[in-house]
Amino acid sequence: MIKASGIKKSYGSGTGKNEVLRGIDLQIADGDFTVILGASGSGKSTFLNCLSGLERPDSGSIQYGAVDITALSDADLTKFRKDNIAFIFQQYYLLPNMTVEKNVRMGADLADNKGYGEIIKAVGLEDKMKKHPSELSGGEQQRVSVARALAKRPNVLFLDEPTGALDEQTGRQVLDYICKLHKEYGFTIVMVTHNVNIAEMADMVVKMNSGRIAEVYTNAARKTAYEIGW
Repeated sequence: MIKASGIKKSYGSGTGKNEVLRGIDLQIADGDFTVILGASGSGKSTFLNCLSGLERPDSGSIQYGAVDITALSDADLTKFRKDNIAFIFQQYYLLPNMTVEKNVRMGADLADNKGYGEIIKAVGLEDKMKKHPSELSGGEQQRVSVARALAKRPNVLFLDEPTGALDEQTGRQVLDYICKLHKEYGFTIVMVTHNVNIAEMADMVVKMNSGRIAEVYTNAARKTAYEIGW
């Protein structure tokens, strides 16, 4: 269970102060797929960064079970992220001088995961292991970033607009791979997106507006990546 309580976050000071998060409370169950929706400037990416420990909130607490990550030292927070959390962003952040296998192995080594080849196979890149990022399509590069993240064997996977730079066909393919691996491995997913259709794939949907949660609802039945609109 991830529990956020009273999360506030501002940038700047004085007359230039910008309140981005204005006191957010939210609980995310273990193994759930949660989508956070909101217009640009609603605070959704900042909230994701606070939930994942990439940024510290100004006030409030974020608990993973009995662990309050907002109370951890910088060193302990870094170790917590290393041991428990993985990220997938809109940008692929692959190392261009490394092959697919070596890029994925970077994530695997953090968890001493010798079976990372199975993850590469699971995302359909078994025949591309020796290729470099420049030799891959955008969708293939995003699948490498998916494999690298999951090779860490995370308890929680955070995604920030993972299909934002992809065309419809490739976007659906990447989402389908993520959901298949989610079902197989049982990790928790928290995804920020502007695509309201992707919300139909989630267990829980959180709508944000002006730094606050405007609505939370659950889907009675989840759709697949090939059943939603685009």
